[in-house]
Amino acid sequence: MLMTKKKNSQTRRTLLKGTLASWLTAGMVPFAIGKEKPLVRVLGTHVTLQEPLRKQAMEDLGIQLAYSPGGSAAVLQKAAINPAGFDLYEQWSNSINVLWRSDAIQPIDTSRISYWDEINSLTKTGKITPSAKIGAGDAPHKIINVGKNGKLGSAFTGQISFLPYVHNVDSFGYDTSALPQDLKSQSESWGWLLDSRFSGKVAIVNDPTIGLFDLALAAQAKGFMTFNDIGAITRRELDELFSLLIELKQLQHFSGFWTSVPESVQFMLSNRVEIESMFSPAVSQLNGDNIPVRFAAPKEGYRGWHGVMCLSSATQGRAKDAAYEYMNWWLSGWPGAFIARQGYYISNPLRSKPYLSNAEWQYWYEGLPTQEALKGPDGKVSVSIGQQRSGGSYESRFNNVAVWNTVMPTYEYSLQKWYEFITS
Repeated sequence: MLMTKKKNSQTRRTLLKGTLASWLTAGMVPFAIGKEKPLVRVLGTHVTLQEPLRKQAMEDLGIQLAYSPGGSAAVLQKAAINPAGFDLYEQWSNSINVLWRSDAIQPIDTSRISYWDEINSLTKTGKITPSAKIGAGDAPHKIINVGKNGKLGSAFTGQISFLPYVHNVDSFGYDTSALPQDLKSQSESWGWLLDSRFSGKVAIVNDPTIGLFDLALAAQAKGFMTFNDIGAITRRELDELFSLLIELKQLQHFSGFWTSVPESVQFMLSNRVEIESMFSPAVSQLNGDNIPVRFAAPKEGYRGWHGVMCLSSATQGRAKDAAYEYMNWWLSGWPGAFIARQGYYISNPLRSKPYLSNAEWQYWYEGLPTQEALKGPDGKVSVSIGQQRSGGSYESRFNNVAVWNTVMPTYEYSLQKWYEFITS
């Protein structure tokens, strides 16, 4: 009908638009066109759910992506309660045990992961180098493989609970211009978070599987208490730790508790804090705004985390196929380079190397001083000439993990104590 009079030079795209317009006018939408661009709903945090990534993935894959970023505790609760509300979940490995036990996620088939063989040893053996410390708690290799009995473990089966992709080691950030003179000659330490010289200017991430370990490491570094296994803190140890923390909170040592990266940035921008739990994108953004924040390399070791991309137990059909396309896209090179510029690593870094300049690769992965100013994902200069990444190279940083973000055997009790603490 309409199409018989169109010129031969008209593109197929124009023809489809014209046909669709006539169908819509007639009140009819063909089933095939309705399925042309499947929608993948991604629930997660601001760390990876960024608009430039969403736009690039949609352009590259020809799918629709809906991002729903939020605070880490809130999105974990949403995912565990309602797997029908998302297709992919992006957060950290400490969320895996909660999601798996609640049947919120389904196994991922490694035969459908295009770059599985390129993924490095961190999530396969627990070590980035043979001499590396594995770190206490939920080291990712312990919870990635789905056994035939349905339990998670370290033995490879071809079925995994999460796609290994972004990861990093975290610590705390501090305003170097506010650092007390007598601390400038000392090695950076988790104990600074509980140092009285910062009283009233300290913030902690409001997450009992993350902030708890920042504070436990700090209490141990200050000599206030020790833990038999910091990755599996006992009820008695939790009681002792939180008795101390509640006393400090009532003395107004803590200025606040943040739930998202943008909030942590605002805490520092507004001069509400001088030192706080931090994630790398916040440091990058603040440096880009000329705020002299340094990401510490604590002498006691880092708190490690590994990003997880999980497939909802409710996702099937074309949405599931599109979800696999999106997972493969994350390991395809460009995304890994994008997140490198905010200080994060990708599980198959050599595929991202061609998308980074030599200076970027040497600074972010090799830990060398940069010979040129480097820009963050927002296009602002976040690394000045001559700067060297705190903690050094990728391998050096992951050789020194003290503890991983973890859901402990005492998780339920730790939740109770955490909320007593933040509301005290």
